[in-house]
Amino acid sequence: MNMSLEAFKTRVLPTKDKLYRFAFKMLGDQDEAQDVVQEVFIKVWNGRDQMDQLENMEAWCMRITRNLSLDKIKSKTRKMTDHIQEGFDVSQGDGLTPYRSTEMDDTMKNIGRFIASLPEKQKQIIQLRDVEGYSYKEIGDILEIDMNQVKVNLFRARQAVKENLLNMNAYGLQ
Repeated sequence: MNMSLEAFKTRVLPTKDKLYRFAFKMLGDQDEAQDVVQEVFIKVWNGRDQMDQLENMEAWCMRITRNLSLDKIKSKTRKMTDHIQEGFDVSQGDGLTPYRSTEMDDTMKNIGRFIASLPEKQKQIIQLRDVEGYSYKEIGDILEIDMNQVKVNLFRARQAVKENLLNMNAYGLQ
């Protein structure tokens, strides 16, 4: 049985923003990220015959996004830029002073820099878990690694970010 246009609209299109954010984090370029998402949708639509057997449509779309983004990176052999802040929801309560608000912005920028400097696998895992909210199993499916690797890499990534933040605060460095 083929996936209908209706099923495509309800199962695949809602993943668009997550796919875009993931591609953007990997590529650091809005236009390239949009191109990747379009390519993902074309691939998914062209492969719709097999889609009914898929347990997790979103994880499958994320895996295609990752692979296409990696292909783009390999073809250009270039490094990512930062701006992790866009994926985080930093709710700024009414009681936040302008000073505290600026301090929060600076902290988020530093966290973004620290994450951007992580090894590629750790960067992808922290993005998928802490920004996009995927489960360990889903991340394992997306990145095609076992759950222990997901947990170890996430732990190391969080530790590195935490240590960098602590060092920065201890020495007052920006």
